[in-house]
Amino acid sequence: MIYWHLFLAFFIPNIIGYGGGPAIIPLIEAEVVGRYGWMNAQQFAETLALGNALPSPIATKMAGYVGYDVAGFGGALVAVLATVAPSLLLMLGALGLLYRHRNSPRVQRMSQWVRPVIAMMMAWLTWSFFNEGMVNAGLLHTLLIGAVAAIALVRFRTHPAFVVLGALVYGGVFIP
Repeated sequence: MIYWHLFLAFFIPNIIGYGGGPAIIPLIEAEVVGRYGWMNAQQFAETLALGNALPSPIATKMAGYVGYDVAGFGGALVAVLATVAPSLLLMLGALGLLYRHRNSPRVQRMSQWVRPVIAMMMAWLTWSFFNEGMVNAGLLHTLLIGAVAAIALVRFRTHPAFVVLGALVYGGVFIP
């Protein structure tokens, strides 16, 4: 029964909540603290503070921690699944709908408009990373890391994880 309660405690806030992780935290608190009493308000606030200090989406971190605290590894698995299930179901439904109508002229036109939008979003992300690198590391380090990364990825087909690891090591050694 505990797994079912964990599932409901995280599925309901994620299915009715709108606005991403930070917007559904009060709904999760109402379930975890108010309804089920797995934590008190202070413990939940401390868990939230710790979760905010770590990278990745806050809702999945909270689900994993609370689920593990309540029912071990299985509880963490159930809580995280309940957190991502609403988005996963919506994506699968949308994908099925698009696939069913893939030959439709409207869907093909929509696809033609989506590609440039994604390209512009990626360009903006690259530009913002470049600007942040310039501010934090300086022009020389930013250009050097970018050039070496581009050569490693394109010319030598190095796995991106190794490129990121190399950039982290370089930054740790040479950037104050």
